[in-house]
Amino acid sequence: MRPNGSPEQLEKRRRRAVGWLTHGLSPVEVAAKIGCSLSSVYMWRERVQKGGEARLKAKPVPGRPPKLTQRQKQRLTRLLLKGAVRCGYSTDLWTQRRVADVIRREFGVRYHANHVWRVLTSLGWSCQKPEKRARERDEEAIARWKRYRWPHIKKRRKAWGPSGLPR
Repeated sequence: MRPNGSPEQLEKRRRRAVGWLTHGLSPVEVAAKIGCSLSSVYMWRERVQKGGEARLKAKPVPGRPPKLTQRQKQRLTRLLLKGAVRCGYSTDLWTQRRVADVIRREFGVRYHANHVWRVLTSLGWSCQKPEKRARERDEEAIARWKRYRWPHIKKRRKAWGPSGLPR
């Protein structure tokens, strides 16, 4: 699995590790300092021995480039935090279809509603359902019932004797 960080940050990490190796630190110490596996340190050392520092160079991230830039994603987060009502919807519930519509309107980028979750998870959002509560709900009456009525209804524990049977 690819570690977190941009290709440039990962390259700096590899160069720092090799630098510590050349200064006399053991591969075990370097792996502990960097926070990587010991096999990675051995691999980086071998690459440098066979091809020089150029073998540590960053490679481009594979795959299609993202449709939204990092700045656009930050703006999307601000829009979502304002709420769906402020974006023109009748309720404050965000659905994937609504988020896809906002992305299309604001940034001119089309996402299929079924793939919006990828954008949302990259922003740290998760799927959640709103809590369903009756509009007529009376919180004070519920608190009163829990405090005074519920203890009388709740079954009491039976006292057990030494034989393991109820007294």
